[in-house]
Amino acid sequence: MAVSLAACDGAGGGDGTNTIDPGGALPRVDAENCSVDVSGFISGGVPPDGIPALVNPETVAPGEVGGFLTDDSRVIGFFVDDQPYAVPHNILWWHEIANFDLGDRRLAVTYCPLTGSSMAFDRRVAGGATFGVSGLLFRNNLTMYDRATNASLWPQMSRQAGCGPKTGTALPMTPVIEMTWGRWRTLFPDTRVVSSNTGFNRNYTPTGYPYGNYEDPDNPSLLDGRRPADRTRPPKERGLGIPDGAGGIVFPFGLLDDTDTPVRAVHETAAGRDIVVFWDRAGQGAMAYERTLDGQRLTFTVANDRIVDAETGSTWRIDGRAVAGPLAGRRLTPVAEAYVAFWFAWVAFHPEIRLWDGA
Repeated sequence: MAVSLAACDGAGGGDGTNTIDPGGALPRVDAENCSVDVSGFISGGVPPDGIPALVNPETVAPGEVGGFLTDDSRVIGFFVDDQPYAVPHNILWWHEIANFDLGDRRLAVTYCPLTGSSMAFDRRVAGGATFGVSGLLFRNNLTMYDRATNASLWPQMSRQAGCGPKTGTALPMTPVIEMTWGRWRTLFPDTRVVSSNTGFNRNYTPTGYPYGNYEDPDNPSLLDGRRPADRTRPPKERGLGIPDGAGGIVFPFGLLDDTDTPVRAVHETAAGRDIVVFWDRAGQGAMAYERTLDGQRLTFTVANDRIVDAETGSTWRIDGRAVAGPLAGRRLTPVAEAYVAFWFAWVAFHPEIRLWDGA
């Protein structure tokens, strides 16, 4: 069901703003108050906060997780002052946003199950206010609202406010690495992970996935099917993408994994920078990093099933850290705007995006 212009009931003033009412009517989307094509919005079938975002959810050590995660469960990993954290997809299937206040950091870790997009944002651009789920979708993607204005709409993959008082305001991204829980736990045994003790009665186990076979890579079905899924690659295949003004580039997991080795390093140019993409088969994860460290441009290869740089012989892993050799303990600069999403979603938001061809 498409949301027509100004068709949704809601309290609004003469300036076209619209106060979002948790549990009430869907937000109004007025063309004159939006920078995005409002025809891209549809109802997600729930009111604002009908999918409840989490605020400072409980985190536990790996040994305290219980049975709701398996080694194959996917998590969104991030770091705060070198402390690793993981937010399971299992949790975000039901909540989509987890707001964290960690020291002086104000983060929103987000996952849209419909577009497969894992992204984290710095909430300070909204005055540190928490983000909630608006109940609207934009091109099948989670549309957030901030609780500072209660009137601005932020489509997740747009990375900025598309409607309301904050229109055009960019959401700074915080680097994340999406991979399997088993691999994340092995790499970071001191991680904290969001527990299933959320205060909500949901089935967070793998069998509780609420979307049936939606994630099947070859499944072309979309909630908003007005734009058929691009079939150049399997529509729901995950890919690490780096958007830029010219569209950007996406690295499909299937192509990254087309190698005889358990890891891979791919050199590319993205957003005007020389980057390297690390692939880790065990974790089914990829991340992009800048190749230059301390003014030295590094060249990466795979030797003895490990990623090494030709300049120093140091050994590197998926999180961009050197774990052996002269550079042990150093970390490459992550490309903050790199994130994972389904192939169809990359094309929907960035029609000119370049498909890495596996070479």
